[in-house]
Amino acid sequence: MKNRIPRLLLLFCFIFLAQLAHAQSGSAGSSYLIYSLLAVAVLVFFFIVIQVSDNLLAIEAKQSGINQAGNNLSIIPGINDLVAPRLPAYTTGKDVKVLKRGHDILLEGEAVKQIDESVKARTFAVQPMNFVGLSPIPKLEVEVGQNVKAGDIVFWDKKNPAVKFATAVSGEVIAVNRAAKRAVSEVVILADNDQKYREYPAFDLENGSREELVSYLLDSGAWPLIRQRPFNVVADHNITPKNIFISTFDSAPLAAESSFIIAGKEQAFQKGLDVLNKLTNGTVHLGLDARGENAPAKAFVDAEGVEVHYFKGKHPSGNVGVQIHHIDPISSNDKVWTLGVQDVVTLGTLFAEGRFDGERIVALTGAQLKEPKYVRTYIGANIGELLKHNANEDNVRIVSGDVLSGKQKTTEQFLNIFDDQITVLEEGNYHEMFGWLIPIAPRPTISNTFPNFLYPDYRFEADTNTHGEQRAFVVTGQYEKVLPMDIYPQHLMKAILVNDFERMEGLGIYELEEEDIALCEFVCTSKQPLQKILRQGLDLVREQG
Repeated sequence: MKNRIPRLLLLFCFIFLAQLAHAQSGSAGSSYLIYSLLAVAVLVFFFIVIQVSDNLLAIEAKQSGINQAGNNLSIIPGINDLVAPRLPAYTTGKDVKVLKRGHDILLEGEAVKQIDESVKARTFAVQPMNFVGLSPIPKLEVEVGQNVKAGDIVFWDKKNPAVKFATAVSGEVIAVNRAAKRAVSEVVILADNDQKYREYPAFDLENGSREELVSYLLDSGAWPLIRQRPFNVVADHNITPKNIFISTFDSAPLAAESSFIIAGKEQAFQKGLDVLNKLTNGTVHLGLDARGENAPAKAFVDAEGVEVHYFKGKHPSGNVGVQIHHIDPISSNDKVWTLGVQDVVTLGTLFAEGRFDGERIVALTGAQLKEPKYVRTYIGANIGELLKHNANEDNVRIVSGDVLSGKQKTTEQFLNIFDDQITVLEEGNYHEMFGWLIPIAPRPTISNTFPNFLYPDYRFEADTNTHGEQRAFVVTGQYEKVLPMDIYPQHLMKAILVNDFERMEGLGIYELEEEDIALCEFVCTSKQPLQKILRQGLDLVREQG
């Protein structure tokens, strides 16, 4: 509605000027002038009333909980609302949310959909720094030289002793690495050739109470796989979440395909959903991919005990935060939980087979790999061992996760617990003289300086060069073009920078995590570290209680 009103006013002003010119040339010029002024005044008043009514309608819908972000609740529909988008046949009769904002970054180095079983990692790590809000020096339950089984507790949170963290593999603890101020960064385990698993007592999911289920999950070490929003922290076991959300696809560049990963694990996935249904009085929501011509995996389409929502749109349509915003937005008092697809499988296997299954299918991606592919490993695998003899060794950057929100790693470090992708790309440590003035080499961008719109399917060989340094934080409107949420991210970032807590809350900080704002950082002309700024704001709000 905001874009329609100015255009209509411009049209009527043009009509008014035409009438005025005609009036001045005719004999009844004064009468035409008066009538034209009255007509324009009435039309302007009419559209002001519509604008105010439109805004009040949106506010009332949001307060009543019926607002579906991205759907038009305006009094007068726009052209895009009148012309329905083309949807794949498998979404007929389904709840489909079409996101009109976003941007897909097409890169070279997509993993071939075939698992290379020959790639094996020998060392793995449990990393306290993967968990937001965890005490930097947790209480260790193991020491160097000790043997452990998969599922054994490695450490627990001093601020919340009930939350325990387990190892995904069996083997010998060979190192406890520390970072600044002696914070524990990694507990490293040399894995056995034949995995040994901790034995868990059977749990009766049908007859067991929720309290018993929570206690079982805490003792198993699997509880930290459940994350809580706002703040993306380990779920609080003392509360019952409003809802639980699972995104079954990732729209980030070169992301692993969940429909491929889930093959052969359908029963464990459904069992995991059954467990989650016992943990909430609300609904388990499943976000499915409606971007392609082929339907998602049957494990997702035919899932029982969940509410299914299809999403069609460019990145970040696969982000669980975006999906939450379009299904049931988070308010300041809401607590919701989220999990990844493979985390749900781990929970399901725990109850179906009585063992902690930390197995992960990981996509090795990027143009600097000789063979981008999928590999089978475990949580926290050593990155160098997964990339051995496959990655170019000169001038590359290794990222645990995708290029937008992943973390830079070395070959001596380990895959982060919630990542199922490793990206290898060229380091952009070069100077491009007059690159802003003479754009020569093609690159992923939303700028019209490069005619990327002429070849929409072209895949780029990207590097890490930012093509400019940090500049003045000016208003450009770029963020709003790529973030499919009813949020003003630039105003929010500035509120964070000045520690304005009330404005942060009013501008929707509770709905965002770093991955949600990563695309805004990519398109930012000012080169602002938006993810870092957002985390500072989230930590400030969380510390304030």
